[in-house]
Amino acid sequence: MPRKIWALEYYPTAENVEWAILYGTWCGSSRDASVWISEGMNGIANVFDVRENPDLSKYKHIIVGGSIRGGVTPKELQGYLTKHKEELVNKIRGYFAVCGNMKQPVTQELYHNFFDNHLKKLTGAEGISSRVFLGRITLGLLEPDVREQMKSIPNMEDYDNLKRSECMAFGQEILEKMK
Repeated sequence: MPRKIWALEYYPTAENVEWAILYGTWCGSSRDASVWISEGMNGIANVFDVRENPDLSKYKHIIVGGSIRGGVTPKELQGYLTKHKEELVNKIRGYFAVCGNMKQPVTQELYHNFFDNHLKKLTGAEGISSRVFLGRITLGLLEPDVREQMKSIPNMEDYDNLKRSECMAFGQEILEKMK
């Protein structure tokens, strides 16, 4: 069977979909955030994992985001954004990042590092809404070397700080700005 048949596309409720959300993830937090962002937009956006290598040419509006580790998104997302920069730059309407941040609050420094120093450089899109969501850690889903590194941190255990309501509010915010 072709690889595409296994794609985990989220099916929106609207016909003639003009919105897409593209994400990169390691453990699934960004997948959940993407679906919840679309829900906040009343389900009008298709949601794509970058590993699907989606064709986004038919979409007018795109939201880009992903899980952050060491200040960057997954390599697959970085590569996709670099390869499709010309096609995407004028369609990007929002950025998001999901970051465990060692359970610490989100700071302006995170916004600067994730968006100004990373996603904006990859895409060229500026002056758009952006949001950092605290994420989660499921140690069993991490790569063995990363899992061992995380376990070496005192009191490190699975945690979940990703909030559906915050993701939905971001989707509503982006939709409101387009009116």
